[in-house]
Amino acid sequence: MTKLLEWLLGVSLVGVAWGLVTFDLLDLQLPAAYKEVAWPMPVYLLVVFGCYSLATIGYRVATFNDCEEAAKELQAQIQEAKDDLKKKGLKM
Repeated sequence: MTKLLEWLLGVSLVGVAWGLVTFDLLDLQLPAAYKEVAWPMPVYLLVVFGCYSLATIGYRVATFNDCEEAAKELQAQIQEAKDDLKKKGLKM
């Protein structure tokens, strides 16, 4: 199962549970306090998802590895290409 399908399944299950509690579709006769908590739950979950996303992005940016060998190799290739172009008569 792909990540997209996992997320869609999770969101669908939460949405169905939210709809059942909020609109009392199964006639569960839940206390009013449950409905008051359930009604703004999608907004709370969206805020929590945003915080999680920002924390994940921040962590991955903070722990991003430098590839010094690759940078040196790339700079050597650039210099080699410049030298080759100079030999072919291109003026920079």
